[in-house]
Amino acid sequence: QKSPSSVTRIWGTSPDSIDMAENRERFEKILQELKIAQPANGIARSYEDALIVAKRIGYPVVVRPSYVLGGRAMEIVYSDSELERYMSFAVQVEPEHPILIDKFLENAIEVDVDAIADHEGRVVIGGIMEHIEQAGIHSGDSACSLPSISLSPAVLNQIRTWTVQLAKALSVVGLMNIQFAVVGASSYSPQVYILEANPRASRTVPIVSKATGVPLAKLASLIMSGKTLAELNFTQEVIPQHIAVKEAVLPFNKFPGTDTLLGPEMRSTGEVMGIDVDFGRAFAIAEMGAGEKLPLEGTVFVSMSDRDKSLVVEVIKEFIHLGFKVIATQGTSEILREQGLKIETILKLHEGRPHVLDAIKNRQIQLIINTPSGQEARTDGQLIRRTALGYKIPIITTIAGAKATVAAIRSLQNINLDVKTIQEYSF
Repeated sequence: QKSPSSVTRIWGTSPDSIDMAENRERFEKILQELKIAQPANGIARSYEDALIVAKRIGYPVVVRPSYVLGGRAMEIVYSDSELERYMSFAVQVEPEHPILIDKFLENAIEVDVDAIADHEGRVVIGGIMEHIEQAGIHSGDSACSLPSISLSPAVLNQIRTWTVQLAKALSVVGLMNIQFAVVGASSYSPQVYILEANPRASRTVPIVSKATGVPLAKLASLIMSGKTLAELNFTQEVIPQHIAVKEAVLPFNKFPGTDTLLGPEMRSTGEVMGIDVDFGRAFAIAEMGAGEKLPLEGTVFVSMSDRDKSLVVEVIKEFIHLGFKVIATQGTSEILREQGLKIETILKLHEGRPHVLDAIKNRQIQLIINTPSGQEARTDGQLIRRTALGYKIPIITTIAGAKATVAAIRSLQNINLDVKTIQEYSF
């Protein structure tokens, strides 16, 4: 039996620091002191509380229970009725903890950062991964690129500065993962926000380690035992000369009848990585590793939500340039034709025959781009995605994923893939 004076020593980051990152009020205080921006947010324990917060920050909002992993019970809601339904369900999931509500940053680029800190307060970035899918898709389901493929040096430096400041403020000893979102990345004044910080190892650590050649988990274990970063000779971020793309392995083909839409709640059951000096080829290799065979010719079917119709124009121009035929439902085809694109219109399920399901079953479609929303996501769109899954037709449900797929197909059309061992890449 331990004496009252005995003390249990915790290796690495203290439980109090972990709570500081998980507790909304304590974490916000630190961010305010460091002047780190975060999306407008609030907490709620009832629908009435949640409604007040949602009215203040505006829809859409991301809602989730506190102290959960894997995005469990996390959703994006767009209306009071959706919020009421969610609160009725979520309060049952975590009755002892409040529901966290954040402004959803639409069309933002999400960024994962892994860092390691020692007890002397030194912090080194392990890797910065740019998500290919936009913010709102769980980081475990999103494809990611290391290094970043589109963020400016100024944005990356802001991310590095805030990562170091936050690791020191939380007194992290060992690994830390932070997720950021960048709004208006292609504009003259992009805005960086912090989404969350986790003073622990993340699922991204194995990928980052393999991409950079730095054994982050091993180093973190030694750091937690008392070593310093200087003693371990890891004092500077390693930025690889090649591009490593992580892709999620999704289990949809193992569960007939499931929907393939990605969202805030994690669905993936594994990860693969593709490496090349060219992003398109690296993404293509990652897709192959995840069991997705991309077509090099044929017909692309497009059906977009209203908020995505204008965003898909440039992607469709690329597919046509690569020699693909494009067919679309009425609303999407009208938008694309207004841009001077040659598009054929295909009937929706309730508009008569032959409709899009007939084309899928007759193998007249080789690739599907479908970003539905609202009720349509649960009716026609869901049936289209389920049918395509059964016929092994690749389905893309985000604009960012479509852009990456175009880059991959372009690279595959132009250059034959070769095989290199990971040891042949310079680290």
